Amino acid sequence: MGFRILHCITSVNPAGGGPIEGLKQLAAVNIEHGHSVEVVSLDDPASPWVRDCPVRCHAMGPSFSSYHYSPRLVPWLRAHRHEYDVVIVNGLWQYASFGVWRALHHTPTPYFVFAHGMLDPWFRRTYPIKHLKKWLYWPWAEYRVLRDASAVLFTCEEERRLARQSFWLYKCGEFVVSYGTCAPSGNPETQRALFLDRFPHLRGKRCLLFLGRVHEKKGPDLLFRAFASLIKQLPADRMRDIHLVMAGPHDHAYGREMQALAASLGLTERVTWTGMVTGDLKWGAFHAADAFVLTSHQENFGIAVVEALACGVPVLISNQVNIWREIQQAGAGFVDSDDRAGAERLLEQWVHVDPTRWQIMRGAARKVFSECFEIEQAAESLIRAIQVYGLRSRAA
Repeated sequence: MGFRILHCITSVNPAGGGPIEGLKQLAAVNIEHGHSVEVVSLDDPASPWVRDCPVRCHAMGPSFSSYHYSPRLVPWLRAHRHEYDVVIVNGLWQYASFGVWRALHHTPTPYFVFAHGMLDPWFRRTYPIKHLKKWLYWPWAEYRVLRDASAVLFTCEEERRLARQSFWLYKCGEFVVSYGTCAPSGNPETQRALFLDRFPHLRGKRCLLFLGRVHEKKGPDLLFRAFASLIKQLPADRMRDIHLVMAGPHDHAYGREMQALAASLGLTERVTWTGMVTGDLKWGAFHAADAFVLTSHQENFGIAVVEALACGVPVLISNQVNIWREIQQAGAGFVDSDDRAGAERLLEQWVHVDPTRWQIMRGAARKVFSECFEIEQAAESLIRAIQVYGLRSRAA
């Protein structure tokens, strides 16, 4: 008999990136294996993404403030918790996690927490004022959320190790689960053609793809400066066909800042800003790319990195992407430091790589995806955690 699983997340808006995408894909496999899966979120029920969510979504919004407080969440959880065998919290530092703790911590209903990289010490170093604010409610909120969870789920060993460095008052049961994504569906050539029909100026180009939120932590400034430097250093004939594709939401202050930076570096004709791409258009972007790039300062897992591997696209990533060791050992890409020099070395390696070796790396990318990051393994790992820790919590 399958488990009745309830996921709790701040929003099911696909613009939220990795956490909601991972949730949807895990849910699809869990349902296929006989489990039931629903979601409770803090979205406004009228939001279009609630209607379009492939998993039944109970929207408790509209929520208030940047903390996304909703007075409806806790009463709803208390009234309906008996309908579920387990609740899984996706993310921290929003009311969704604290609301689950308030509703469930003195009940037999076990809950788990996916930290999704939100305990990484990079945030403490980069945003010290925000970190101080987090300390003000850490002891009475997030500390308790983690302490009383059946287990805190980390998507790789590196995330678990780093989480211990953010707050000295830290106590929880830790469990490393597999994580991943589905293999792409559809016809690769059709998807590639769809993308190139939308952006015909990219035909014949050697495309370097960035796909994700245009956010400070992902280091797009490093990428632009490294790209501009390489154009100046290398012969024009070697760089003539190279083009950078920025695929992801950028219509916000930081996105506009990055567009201005690219223009100031003389990259206007070298960079295509696609906006958010989904479905076949997204897969087409991967299939049209020669390489995927992410010069991130902090990346817990990187769903887009794994999607690139699934498409046989080698990746150029910083060593702050927590799955870099698996990728480097598999020979599925290049890894370097998250600074300008590291970004320049990544691009230079890619530009100079022998085509035969690059073809071998394409095969290595597909292989490491199937062996380490395919969603079936992740779904099985989650169920195993529920069986071990969830049943133990109920017995206690």
